Parts: sequence; C-alpha cells; structure tokens
Amino acid sequence: MARVRAGSNGSSRDQRGGDGFWDRPMLINLLADVLLLAGGVLLAWAATVALQRLPVLPLKQLLVATPLDHVSRAQIEHTARNALSGNFFTVNLESARNAFERMPWVRSATLRRVWPDGIELTLEEHRAAARWTPLEGEPRLVNQRGEVFFAASGEALPVFAGPEGSAARVLERYREFGAGLAASGRRPVAIHLSAREAWQLKLDDGVVLELGRDEPKHPLAERVHRFASHYAAAASAAAGRLPGIAVVDMRYPNGFALRASKS
Repeated sequence: MARVRAGSNGSSRDQRGGDGFWDRPMLINLLADVLLLAGGVLLAWAATVALQRLPVLPLKQLLVATPLDHVSRAQIEHTARNALSGNFFTVNLESARNAFERMPWVRSATLRRVWPDGIELTLEEHRAAARWTPLEGEPRLVNQRGEVFFAASGEALPVFAGPEGSAARVLERYREFGAGLAASGRRPVAIHLSAREAWQLKLDDGVVLELGRDEPKHPLAERVHRFASHYAAAASAAAGRLPGIAVVDMRYPNGFALRASKS
C-alpha cells in the first residue's frame, strides 16, 4: 500500500512540472517581446540624453524674418539668450515663443528650425490705434484689433476710456463717430464710455459732445449726424452771446444744447 501511494505522488509531481513556465512557448515569446520593447525604449532614451549632453549641432544664428518698427535688436538678443537653450534638436520652441510674446509690442511670435544651426523668428507687432485708461500707472494701448496691451508710445493717439473689456467696442464706435463727423471738419481725439453705457466725445477743437446712451428710437449715429449738419450754424448764431462753446449736449431727441466755457 505504501508503494502505491508513493507512485501516485510522483506522478502528480511530474504532471505539475509539465505545466511550468518553461513548457509554455507562447509565454516565453511574449516575455521576450516585452523585454525587447523595453530595451528599445531605454536605448532611445539613453540616446536622447546623450544627444542633449553632447555639443553637437549648437545653435549659432537667429534669423528675424520680419521688419520691425518697435521691437529693438537689443530686446530680441536679450530674450534669445534666456529663451533659446539646447541645440538644434533639443531647443524648446514653445517655451521660446512664449518668451518672445512677453516682449513689449509683440502680439504674436512664430519660430521654426533652419538646418543645420539656426532658428527663424517671425514677429507680429501691435499696431497702436489709441491710448487706454491707465491701470495703476502702467501705460496701455489699444491695437487696430481692439486689443489692449502694455506699451508706451510717443505717437499722437486718441485717448479711450471705459470699463475693462470694452476696448473693442470703443474702437468700433470711434471709427463710426469719426466717419460721421467728417462732414463737419472735426475729428474725435478722446472717447469715453461710462459704466452706465453713456458715450462722450472730445473733438480736436476742445468741444465735448455729450451723446448719452444708445437708444433704438434715437441712435448715436443720428445724433452725430445732427451735430455735423447743424453745429456750425448754431455756433455762428450763438457767437455774440457765448464767449466760447465747451459742451454740446446731444441727448435731446430733436436738437442740442450749447454750454459755454467757464473762462
């Protein structure tokens, strides 16, 4: 009886041994594939690290592809020294683009590699249309797209003021009012939009137009047209009675009122 039990146990061990890992070719092949893939990944990573550390294909030139009016060569060189690190393959163009776009007067920047050792830089500058309300003493301008940006300019520009985020609307109205005033020979030099949506213009002769709020029955364009058509005659008629006209109140539905200057 003892010999029978011993023989039975030995047969079970042999059977279990036959089901082991080394008796399964599919598992062995799968493991080999995984190890081969991992080895390839590690080899590629090691090659990348080595390439980054080796002084191969260093960047030698920055090519500025666009003519510039406001951004100086010194500003570009300073930004490039801090933003363009690595070699031809490893330089981070996205990070460099962000650095160039933080420069004053730069609206957008584009960079591309130029084989074998260069970077081409394309800059779009802001085109100033007006000055915007100062924010804590920092000069701000409005570009031709109605976007506010931080920069200083000595150019003669109209002055805009209004709630934050309204620059594009103010620019659109400024162009509309300018076209409407052309017949009078006057042009706006400042425009203000109040928090209550009331509009005020200052003209190049110093006269202020109180236009008020835009209304469907009495739109702003109609008020500007009324001023352009009738102001000269009204001012001439009032010349003997008013020492000078400071404000023209256009908020009346069918006319306007003249307010004399204090001096």
